[in-house]
Amino acid sequence: MSAGEVSVMHARPDLRWPVAAVLLAAVGSAPLFLGNYALHSIIVALIFLLPAQGLNLLVGYTGLLSLAQAAFFGIGAYASALMAVHFGAPFYVDFVVAGAVAGAIALPLGVPALRLRATSFVMCTLGFVVIGQTVAKNWVSVTRGDMGLSSIPRPVFDFGILSFKVATVTQFYYLALAIAGLATLAVFLIVRSPAGRNMVAIRENETLADSVGIPTWTYKLVVFVISAVFAGLGGSVYAHYLTVVSPTSFEIYYTITTLVIVLGGGAGTISGVVFGSFLFVGLSEALRITPELRMTVFGLCLIGLAFWFPKGFAPLITRAWSYLEGRPSKGAT
Repeated sequence: MSAGEVSVMHARPDLRWPVAAVLLAAVGSAPLFLGNYALHSIIVALIFLLPAQGLNLLVGYTGLLSLAQAAFFGIGAYASALMAVHFGAPFYVDFVVAGAVAGAIALPLGVPALRLRATSFVMCTLGFVVIGQTVAKNWVSVTRGDMGLSSIPRPVFDFGILSFKVATVTQFYYLALAIAGLATLAVFLIVRSPAGRNMVAIRENETLADSVGIPTWTYKLVVFVISAVFAGLGGSVYAHYLTVVSPTSFEIYYTITTLVIVLGGGAGTISGVVFGSFLFVGLSEALRITPELRMTVFGLCLIGLAFWFPKGFAPLITRAWSYLEGRPSKGAT
């Protein structure tokens, strides 16, 4: 340092909490400023956040690439629809049953699948999607085949003297927001627990993790089932929002969407997946106004993402959060 030059530390104020408060206020008051179509796009993004967070546990934290989310998403949608249409069960029962059925089916499927390695496991999980769609098309006595199940009731909550129906887009927005928030909180608690640290150890070096006593195969099976539960819950909300389900609920498009959300937002990060859900699902819905160019523009955006942000947007989010934190920086006076 030259004579007369003094180095000092300029500490900026911590802006994280004010910015977080503004974001929460914006999310809470969104229906006051947005139209129904914009709210619809956000609702779809919130719904897809559930299977995306489940896939993030697999891909981002455990290091397993699975293409089965569409299968469990469709299973959850059909389970919830059948409970509502044939048994008249309330939404919260349908919701729980959808997640339970998806998890129960994932358990026996995961036992043999997780014995496979790398590419073989990926192809096996893709087979689950094909089988699921085939069953939905051909088990006509239960699923009504290509006609699907319609007239699925909107969620109704009955607590004795307090009873209300989620009938409008605004009401469903707040319901989807609450469910997505609780699901994200659940993922946060999982990854911050000792089990979450073991999952990361498996991702980084499965052989080493196994050598220090971590039951790697058991962990992978449990995470696979939890991931399926999240996808099934998302399918339940989706079915009650659209009020119709069909074999298209099993399309690989839904797996691709969740995979893009996770990898584009930032695998292994919770905030990145939340950001990716709003960005990519919102972008896809916004491009519906140009159906002839929709997939072309969306594909070009993904190519640009691969070139410029190979690790997703998570590093940018981390840097922005560090800046708002007001970490001291060196300067000269």
